[in-house]
Amino acid sequence: MTADPAMLHGKTIGFGITGSHCTYAEVLGPMEALVRLGARVIPVATHTVLTTDTRFGKADDWVARLEAITGERIRGSIPEVEPFGPKRTLDAFVISPMTGNTLARFANAITDSPVLMAAKATLRNGRPVILAVSTNDGLGLNAQNIAKLLVARNVYFVPFGQDDPLGKPTSLVARMDLLVPAVAAALEGRQLQPLLVLHPKAMEAIAHAEGGRTGTAAESG
Repeated sequence: MTADPAMLHGKTIGFGITGSHCTYAEVLGPMEALVRLGARVIPVATHTVLTTDTRFGKADDWVARLEAITGERIRGSIPEVEPFGPKRTLDAFVISPMTGNTLARFANAITDSPVLMAAKATLRNGRPVILAVSTNDGLGLNAQNIAKLLVARNVYFVPFGQDDPLGKPTSLVARMDLLVPAVAAALEGRQLQPLLVLHPKAMEAIAHAEGGRTGTAAESG
């Protein structure tokens, strides 16, 4: 089921980023696409995103790239985003990538970060929150939290799948290339379908594993 991208023109979309550092690069394209389609995109980030340097890049560099794409100052504190509720600032709020930690807190109504406060403010106004999960325990301890959110009102998911079924069988990652149509569908009050999809990384992981087994068998022969 597809969605009309024209739904995004003139909308104000909050874009929450949490600390799945290895996934940051994958969300830049969808963020740029939202801007190209005429949406105002307001970035919101957790403390981890704003302060943690990793092998995937320095925090300051990521902040600069997010602000350059959106033309907006990044919001990084609860007081900055709390007014989103009473002012009805956002038409929708995206969390991408959404870590397992943030997923668990959101499912259990814990609001202790700017991203979660912005999500709460959006739901307060009866507007959609769209989740792009990136967690190693989506089919582990966090499966119960995904189930809770699947039946929550005004909560939608970017279609997701296992990214490494053999090496990390409980890991789930959203298909970031489906983020924009997922947001458009959510603005229409629909979940983009199918929800469970084959993730490209899964095929790569399986092919790599099979290649390794073939090589080992040949050496043994």
